Amino acid sequence: MGHPKQTSSVTPLRAMSRVICFTAFGSLLLGQTAALAQSATQVQANTANSRSTAQGSTTNAAVGFDEEIDVSAAPAAAGAAGNAEEAQQRPAIPDAQSGDDITGSILDEDIRRLNTREAPVDETPRRRAAESASTAETPGIPLGTFVLRPSVTQSINTETTKDGNTRQRRAFLETDAAATLTSDWGRHQLSVTSEGAWQRNISGEGEEQPSFKINGDLRLDLPRDTVAHLTAGYNFYREDTDDPDAIANATQQSDVQEFSAGASVQRDFGILRGTTALALTRSIYSDATLASGATVALSDRNQTTGTLRGRVGYELSPALIPFIEATIGRTLYDETRDSAGYERSGHSYGAKAGVEVDLGEKLKGEVGVGYERADFEDNRLSSIDTATLDASLLWSPIRGTDVNLDLQTSIQPTTTAGESGYVSHALTTTVTHQLRDNLVGTMIGGVVWRDYPTDSTINDELVYSAATGLTWNINRYLDLTSTLGYELTTRKEGSDSQQWRAGLGLKLKR
Repeated sequence: MGHPKQTSSVTPLRAMSRVICFTAFGSLLLGQTAALAQSATQVQANTANSRSTAQGSTTNAAVGFDEEIDVSAAPAAAGAAGNAEEAQQRPAIPDAQSGDDITGSILDEDIRRLNTREAPVDETPRRRAAESASTAETPGIPLGTFVLRPSVTQSINTETTKDGNTRQRRAFLETDAAATLTSDWGRHQLSVTSEGAWQRNISGEGEEQPSFKINGDLRLDLPRDTVAHLTAGYNFYREDTDDPDAIANATQQSDVQEFSAGASVQRDFGILRGTTALALTRSIYSDATLASGATVALSDRNQTTGTLRGRVGYELSPALIPFIEATIGRTLYDETRDSAGYERSGHSYGAKAGVEVDLGEKLKGEVGVGYERADFEDNRLSSIDTATLDASLLWSPIRGTDVNLDLQTSIQPTTTAGESGYVSHALTTTVTHQLRDNLVGTMIGGVVWRDYPTDSTINDELVYSAATGLTWNINRYLDLTSTLGYELTTRKEGSDSQQWRAGLGLKLKR
């Protein structure tokens, strides 16, 4: 007579043990009091169930069921009954969102882990660059809708000048003042920049070199992708003794005042960009003072120059815009003839093609090549023409290092009797490097080639200059500055001239 089929107790035992393991692991992971209480209740219930199940197994073994019974052979009805019984014995799982305790399953993986994962080698963590003392901007002084940022530098300097066999030394105090005034408007912008220097000799001999300039720029944001600029400025400086138009043996060269005004309009026409600009410059020269005390009138150099410029650019991309540009100018001297009897007024023309580059912080600026010509009303003065190469680039090879390259070709008229002028090729490179968080080093190198026409009686000149400086940011409002510079002017005929300068100062800024 066959034995009736019985449902094995192995299935509920395994189920109960798995529930216990998962519940215990979850309680250790989450560390919540409620989960620990639920685990304890479940352990007690499962323990009681295990004991009763074990007793049933012993009874079955007594009647001859000591062999292992195949779980898959159990009827579906019996399995369903076992699952129902298991569900009754298993404690109810609380809703994760019904209480105040929220399970970690809805949190980020890195938040749940005590030992967060390391980023791969090719994954750079996003960190906000800390603002260094050298790059931090002063808060400025609020003035209505404007912000004023002034600065004053007081330095003590020494200078040695050698011209042929003549040597001069002097020590002097120099006060440099600068300020920027910027509007804080929702539309349009007005910015005004100014800087000046005042010198006073405290020992030795040498000419003092005061200077001052101020420039304003009003930007108007007009409809239809149109931007207009209205500019005005004033520049005062004393002519250098190495200038080709300087008066020989003068104890004080001429003071030059320049007034400027201009307007420009730029508009985008889809992929085309057009610019039209008009600039006016007025130059006034004072008398020069000789060693004997006599003065030399230089009013015949007073002039007014107007220049009209037009540019059209084609936008290949926002970072690359080729362009063509044309300029025309007119120069009028106050006196029809200068002291030597020459008519210096004339016309100038120019054209060039180039490209504007804007690669963000890495590289921006423009490069252009072209042609320029200047004609004079006096037939005795020959015209001057030259090929031009202009460049203005700002390059940042690495963070904290900026390289500024400036190359300019221009025609410079002169008032020397019988001479038209010369072509100036000027190259200047400035490298600024942040040595430390509060220490910035600057190096400047330049060369100017004054190229006179072949029929000129004046030989070409080369001017080399080099300078270096350190700025230590003591705090946001105070800097310690130091400078060291050298300049050499070489001539094919005549003696060369040299100049050394060194200085140390404190800069107060707000």
